[in-house]
Amino acid sequence: MAKTILIVDDSSTMTMSLKSSLEMNGFSVQAASDGVQALEKIKGGFKPDLVITDINMPNMGGLELIKHIKALPGMRFTPILTLTTESDSSKRDEGKRLGATGWLVKPVSSADLVKIVKQVLPGA
Repeated sequence: MAKTILIVDDSSTMTMSLKSSLEMNGFSVQAASDGVQALEKIKGGFKPDLVITDINMPNMGGLELIKHIKALPGMRFTPILTLTTESDSSKRDEGKRLGATGWLVKPVSSADLVKIVKQVLPGA
Protein backbone atom coordinates (compact mmCIF):
# COMPACT_ATOMS: atom_id res chain seq x y z
CA MET A 1 0.00 0.00 0.00
CA ALA A 2 1.27 3.47 -0.89
CA LYS A 3 2.52 5.68 1.92
CA THR A 4 0.38 8.78 2.37
CA ILE A 5 1.85 12.27 2.60
CA LEU A 6 0.13 15.49 3.63
CA ILE A 7 1.60 18.61 2.01
CA VAL A 8 0.82 21.87 3.79
CA ASP A 9 1.74 24.99 1.81
CA ASP A 10 -0.08 28.19 0.91
CA SER A 11 1.55 28.26 -2.54
CA SER A 12 -0.58 26.28 -5.00
CA THR A 13 2.38 26.14 -7.43
CA MET A 14 4.61 24.58 -4.76
CA THR A 15 1.86 22.15 -3.74
CA MET A 16 1.27 21.02 -7.34
CA SER A 17 5.01 20.56 -7.93
CA LEU A 18 5.51 18.52 -4.72
CA LYS A 19 2.36 16.47 -5.32
CA SER A 20 3.43 15.63 -8.86
CA SER A 21 6.97 14.60 -7.81
CA LEU A 22 5.75 12.45 -4.94
CA GLU A 23 2.91 10.78 -6.86
CA MET A 24 5.29 9.90 -9.70
CA ASN A 25 7.32 8.04 -7.07
CA GLY A 26 4.36 6.01 -5.83
CA PHE A 27 3.18 8.09 -2.88
CA SER A 28 -0.44 8.98 -2.17
CA VAL A 29 -0.67 12.74 -1.55
CA GLN A 30 -3.22 15.08 0.00
CA ALA A 31 -2.77 18.83 0.37
CA ALA A 32 -3.83 21.63 2.68
CA SER A 33 -3.29 25.36 2.15
CA ASP A 34 -2.50 26.18 5.79
CA GLY A 35 -2.17 24.67 9.25
CA VAL A 36 -5.86 25.08 10.08
CA GLN A 37 -6.94 23.07 7.02
CA ALA A 38 -4.27 20.42 7.70
CA LEU A 39 -5.41 20.00 11.30
CA GLU A 40 -9.05 19.70 10.17
CA LYS A 41 -8.09 16.88 7.78
CA ILE A 42 -6.18 15.01 10.49
CA LYS A 43 -8.85 15.51 13.13
CA GLY A 44 -11.38 14.33 10.52
CA GLY A 45 -9.68 10.93 10.38
CA PHE A 46 -6.92 11.34 7.76
CA LYS A 47 -3.74 9.79 9.16
CA PRO A 48 -0.75 10.62 6.96
CA ASP A 49 2.47 8.62 7.17
CA LEU A 50 4.40 11.89 6.73
CA VAL A 51 3.63 15.62 6.87
CA ILE A 52 5.60 18.14 4.79
CA THR A 53 4.86 21.69 5.87
CA ASP A 54 5.84 25.22 4.99
CA ILE A 55 6.59 27.49 7.96
CA ASN A 56 5.24 30.89 6.90
CA MET A 57 1.52 30.55 6.07
CA PRO A 58 -1.64 32.51 6.86
CA ASN A 59 -4.09 31.40 9.61
CA MET A 60 -1.68 28.88 11.17
CA GLY A 61 2.00 28.56 10.35
CA GLY A 62 4.09 25.42 10.26
CA LEU A 63 5.63 25.68 13.73
CA GLU A 64 2.22 25.98 15.38
CA LEU A 65 0.95 23.13 13.19
CA ILE A 66 3.83 20.86 14.29
CA LYS A 67 3.00 21.55 17.93
CA HIS A 68 -0.69 20.71 17.39
CA ILE A 69 -0.01 17.55 15.35
CA LYS A 70 2.44 16.15 17.91
CA ALA A 71 -0.22 16.64 20.64
CA LEU A 72 -2.83 14.53 18.78
CA PRO A 73 -3.37 10.89 19.78
CA GLY A 74 -1.59 8.55 17.37
CA MET A 75 0.40 11.35 15.70
CA ARG A 76 3.28 11.73 18.15
CA PHE A 77 5.68 9.61 16.10
CA THR A 78 4.54 10.76 12.64
CA PRO A 79 7.54 12.30 10.85
CA ILE A 80 7.19 15.97 9.91
CA LEU A 81 9.48 17.68 7.40
CA THR A 82 9.55 21.43 7.02
CA LEU A 83 10.04 22.77 3.52
CA THR A 84 10.51 26.51 3.71
CA THR A 85 12.43 29.55 2.54
CA GLU A 86 13.17 30.16 6.24
CA SER A 87 16.83 29.43 6.95
CA ASP A 88 17.08 31.19 10.34
CA SER A 89 18.74 28.82 12.82
CA SER A 90 16.54 29.90 15.74
CA LYS A 91 13.42 28.91 13.75
CA ARG A 92 15.09 25.63 12.82
CA ASP A 93 15.94 24.96 16.48
CA GLU A 94 12.36 25.75 17.49
CA GLY A 95 11.06 23.39 14.79
CA LYS A 96 13.26 20.57 16.11
CA ARG A 97 12.19 21.29 19.70
CA LEU A 98 8.52 21.10 18.65
CA GLY A 99 9.08 17.77 16.89
CA ALA A 100 10.11 18.42 13.29
CA THR A 101 12.04 15.46 11.87
CA GLY A 102 13.91 17.50 9.28
CA TRP A 103 14.29 21.04 7.96
CA LEU A 104 14.61 21.59 4.20
CA VAL A 105 15.22 25.00 2.65
CA LYS A 106 13.50 25.76 -0.67
CA PRO A 107 14.22 25.17 -3.45
CA VAL A 108 14.71 21.40 -3.15
CA SER A 109 15.05 19.26 -6.26
CA SER A 110 12.49 16.54 -6.84
CA ALA A 111 15.19 13.86 -6.62
CA ASP A 112 16.50 15.21 -3.29
CA LEU A 113 12.98 15.48 -1.87
CA VAL A 114 12.10 11.89 -2.77
CA LYS A 115 15.44 10.66 -1.35
CA ILE A 116 14.79 12.44 1.97
CA VAL A 117 11.17 11.25 2.12
CA LYS A 118 12.36 7.67 1.67
CA GLN A 119 14.90 8.16 4.48
CA VAL A 120 12.26 9.31 7.00
CA LEU A 121 9.56 6.87 5.86
CA PRO A 122 10.70 3.30 6.51
CA GLY A 123 9.39 0.91 3.86
CA ALA A 124 8.63 3.68 1.36
